[in-house]
Amino acid sequence: MKKVFFIIILLICIIVMNRAQELEETKGVYISYIELSRYLKDVSETKSKENIRQMILNAKELGVNTIILHVRPSMDAIYPSSVFPMSKYLSEEGDYPYDVLSYFIEEAHKKNIKLFAWVNPYRILTQGTKDDIPKDSPVYLKKETRLVVEANGVFLNPALEEANELILEGIDEILEYPVDGVLMDDYFYPGEDVDLLEYQEYIDTHAPISKQDFHIKNINKMVKEVHSHCQKKQVLFGISPEGNIENNYLKNAADVGKWLREDGYVDFIMPQLYYGFENETKPFIQTLKEWQEMNIRSVPLIPVLAFYKVGKEDIYAKNGKDEWMKQDNIIQKEIIHLKNQRDYQGFILYRYDNIWNEEEFTKTSKQEINHLKKILK
Repeated sequence: MKKVFFIIILLICIIVMNRAQELEETKGVYISYIELSRYLKDVSETKSKENIRQMILNAKELGVNTIILHVRPSMDAIYPSSVFPMSKYLSEEGDYPYDVLSYFIEEAHKKNIKLFAWVNPYRILTQGTKDDIPKDSPVYLKKETRLVVEANGVFLNPALEEANELILEGIDEILEYPVDGVLMDDYFYPGEDVDLLEYQEYIDTHAPISKQDFHIKNINKMVKEVHSHCQKKQVLFGISPEGNIENNYLKNAADVGKWLREDGYVDFIMPQLYYGFENETKPFIQTLKEWQEMNIRSVPLIPVLAFYKVGKEDIYAKNGKDEWMKQDNIIQKEIIHLKNQRDYQGFILYRYDNIWNEEEFTKTSKQEINHLKKILK
């Protein structure tokens, strides 16, 4: 009887501990390819590592407990890869003196900071044409096939299984590292007509389907497979979709409603709520509410906040375009509002340089940072 009682108590403790981990407040910051290029490219190994330690120390001192690190900005890697070339944001020569991802993880974990690997799955080049694909790219020899498409840049064709296989191969490499999570952002379907041949083939051999539903089906398949690979390694997987819910469907083929309703797609969602309170089209509070109402499965919802807008005109906010210039505590107020929500899980700040690099500061940046410090510790 005592043994049974002990087992019951042990199970209760495990459940409580797991629940406590689930409820841990996320206070994160993005470190993008822009920061990688600025602080790690064309510097010595000693200076590079010093800059990484400083970035992590800055985050720790502010109260950040999670870093979202751009490990694959395009079809490249910031770690030694058997699939992708070394990222041009670290080196134009095709190599780097040490494993940046491994060092970032090691130093972040020393400070009890989690590190999430951020991947752009389909993007090959941000600009240019197929002719600009480097020779060490895994798609160089296939650049004239249907696998590679042009649409304001160069991308993998999401309608092809070969694209999925390449994405999964890259994810599996990342999962060999002790990352705390894997994140994809909102760059999914590169264009409405990039897969017309595949679409026609599909409707010729299956039941009729709209082009939009075809796109959504393809992205859902990829997301589900990536989630499965991450789950096998007990690593969290999530997506940071556009804050405008309608645009996710119309522009990106991102079925955010399904991901929030059904198991097997994501462990968390980080919607990009890049809006002020006075945004005429998408006010912050109302847009957050729309996401909350859609989240019937109670997936951790961790908004990304637009520190990059501090002190600048927000031209898409219409009558609210001057809000970020006139006020110096918008981020603070957004976090306070989030903390008062029953489903609060945390927030992420976009991005590092807007908070710590004075070359990026506006006239209100320092005031916004001071307000932020008051609520982060």
